[in-house]
Amino acid sequence: MTLSGLASTEWSAFQNSPATDNGVRWYVAGVSMGKETIAEQHLNRQGFVSFVPRSKRTVRHARQLSTRTAAYFPGYMFVAIDVTLQRWRSINGTIGIRSLIMQGDRPSPVPIGLVERFIALTGKDGLLDFSGGLKPGSSVRILSGPFAELIGRLDRLDSTGRARVLVAIMNGEIPIDLESSGLVVIA
Repeated sequence: MTLSGLASTEWSAFQNSPATDNGVRWYVAGVSMGKETIAEQHLNRQGFVSFVPRSKRTVRHARQLSTRTAAYFPGYMFVAIDVTLQRWRSINGTIGIRSLIMQGDRPSPVPIGLVERFIALTGKDGLLDFSGGLKPGSSVRILSGPFAELIGRLDRLDSTGRARVLVAIMNGEIPIDLESSGLVVIA
């Protein structure tokens, strides 16, 4: 079942329970290109919970630009499985799925908290929102990269998770483009 198909109480119980307590972990499944929605539907029919992070993408076709919703990781999706209780091998035969990403003879789990972070960043429209409370004009601290620990003013954000920060260096404001995930708002 997809995340939108879970009742809010079911999902909050699923999301808040530690993975080690109930054995359910997130795994990555390779998906045929463009078949993420079909794979989600077929996994739902089998009783599996799946998640495909989505974002807006600008696509050029026949000299025209259009914006559409697309998978943030094209060709991949996340599936929640308890490998000790569920028949996880059936996922490999699901329409739209190429195979689970394996480590030896078992699926390789995603680090705990990674998928939950993507879910937390998903807005009501079902798209990833990397702004995380960031607003143009707010003071931010850069967390990583060559400008780590510098403080600047957020100039703009875009839907792909990129941000422009104006940092005061040498009696002027220098624009720096970086990932918005590497920023934190300071009060």
